[in-house]
Amino acid sequence: MSHALVWFRRDLRLSDNPALQAALDAGHVPVPVYIHAPDEEAPWAPGAASRAWLRRSLQALDADLRARGSRLVIRRGDSLSEIEKLIAETRAEALHWNRLYEPASIARDTRIKQGLKSRGLVVESHNAALLAEPWTVQTGQGAPYRVFTPFWKNVRPRLSVLPVPAAPARLPAPPVDLLSFDADDLGLAPPANEPRWDEGFWAHWQPGEAGAAELLDAFLEGAAHGYKEQRNYPDRIATSKLSPHLHFGEVSPRAVVSAVLARDWPAAVKPDIEHFLSELGWREFSHHLLFHFPHTAQDNLNPRFEDFDWADPDPRLLEAWRRGRTGVPIVDAGMRELWATGWMHNRVRMVVASFLTKNLRCHWRHGADWFWDTLVDADLANNTQGWQWTAGTGADAAPYFRIFSPVAQAEKFDPAGKYVRRWVPELAKLPDSALSAPWEHADLLARLAPAYPRRPVVDLRASREAALAAYSGPKTRPPA
Repeated sequence: MSHALVWFRRDLRLSDNPALQAALDAGHVPVPVYIHAPDEEAPWAPGAASRAWLRRSLQALDADLRARGSRLVIRRGDSLSEIEKLIAETRAEALHWNRLYEPASIARDTRIKQGLKSRGLVVESHNAALLAEPWTVQTGQGAPYRVFTPFWKNVRPRLSVLPVPAAPARLPAPPVDLLSFDADDLGLAPPANEPRWDEGFWAHWQPGEAGAAELLDAFLEGAAHGYKEQRNYPDRIATSKLSPHLHFGEVSPRAVVSAVLARDWPAAVKPDIEHFLSELGWREFSHHLLFHFPHTAQDNLNPRFEDFDWADPDPRLLEAWRRGRTGVPIVDAGMRELWATGWMHNRVRMVVASFLTKNLRCHWRHGADWFWDTLVDADLANNTQGWQWTAGTGADAAPYFRIFSPVAQAEKFDPAGKYVRRWVPELAKLPDSALSAPWEHADLLARLAPAYPRRPVVDLRASREAALAAYSGPKTRPPA
């Protein structure tokens, strides 16, 4: 039988995998391939937390393939060179992959497709990652969207219950003599002579397609009910936590939408379902923005902020923020949750981002870089859009209304202090009334939490006023 290479990247699943299905439909023996070439994604090669997840996800994919009679062939080096070697070794007649949408990946994939097609090879790419690819959504004037609400009004009617192909029960075996590395050979885990900083992650996560399916089922049975309101409370299991699985393609957004829409929800739950779908819409919108405005991974979407008066970064303040030692409990709790689990609740992400970009007035790139290295769901589109949204430099920006008060946010969304006490245990003995702003209760803080900072690294009120003054400049400039 003829062979086809199926190039896995961030589509690490067997169900609803268009590239794999296309190879099978054409009558080929699929040769599943992963090529480790992080330098080709520069300057956004995967961060440390993403690498740790990737290692386990590759192992899970290989196990799933072997259970069906196949295996994952792992290579490392230049992608085109390794593909050419595999074509020669297998006499493959076709190459299939699922599309990526980051600027570096688009350029690389375009070059590979053009080069191999010119030699007569069948090369096809497919959509496995988005509900609506960026070039399929336009304004009435044929332009890309810059505001979420009209974008979502365009995309939402397209969603429906679609058949989601199951994983093949059996797969033909690729040639047995193909060289393959083990996932452990790729240097994805922390070095043996360094602390295993990721060890705590795996009590919270199960990388791979099975882990994604379990989370989706748990969400539909539980947190989907009341999602619209409950998702704002970080001390509760009230979100899907599917973001890393979606990023690595262990579940498709189409499968998630179909599973949601296929259920007969009570009328009281339907607003929750619509809100969840709109959150998937924000993921789509982020990819839409990055595709049409690729410079935004490094630069502001809104040109009014080109000369914005960012503060000179103070290494001491940046380190306090990164390590959860700012003296502001909700901020410190979020940063410690991130370090311990590789993830942070979305409400708290906005609070810690606002604190960095507004109260410390550090450029949003400092935060984006740290999240990129520490989040297991570090996605260039989502990370960029999220940070620019909070900083006020991106789409849907209203900076004057987005200086989050960390005290008010803690009082509203962690009123009993469960979240703060979990991640900042030195504050556990403080009464609820002192937990959101412990510096206002100096005697209690000194007596019950002597290891915690006596006061925030910046004055919250003064830094807010300074941010408002700084943002008044871009507000008055004419739009570009």
